[in-house]
Amino acid sequence: MILLIGGAYQGKVDYAVEKFGISRKDIYNCTREKVEVDFDKTIINNVEELVYACLLAGRDPMKYLAARKSRWAKAIMIVNDVSCGLVPMDPDDRAFREAVGRTTTYLAQEAVAVTRVFAGIGKRLK
Repeated sequence: MILLIGGAYQGKVDYAVEKFGISRKDIYNCTREKVEVDFDKTIINNVEELVYACLLAGRDPMKYLAARKSRWAKAIMIVNDVSCGLVPMDPDDRAFREAVGRTTTYLAQEAVAVTRVFAGIGKRLK
């Protein structure tokens, strides 16, 4: 798995499409409304939204992903960095932020490569 991380609207999807020659039809966009993911797609985008959906459903996002590791082992996972800025006052928002951080850490450990994308430019971290 390849992990791409970075802030919102920094060009992570465009970077992945261009760098890896992937069709936009092969992108799955996670949403807050749905825990199940189409892991048959090459790019799994907005993983932080999957984390939110898992939390709403009372599921541990890392356990959810770990149980399906063989299905995303060759995917490109894209996560928006939600760790910057002010710490949210709302306890649920803080829990979401922490869960995204822990899930991203898990994915980074499992990844063969990790790239941070800023302004459309990728910087390999791992």
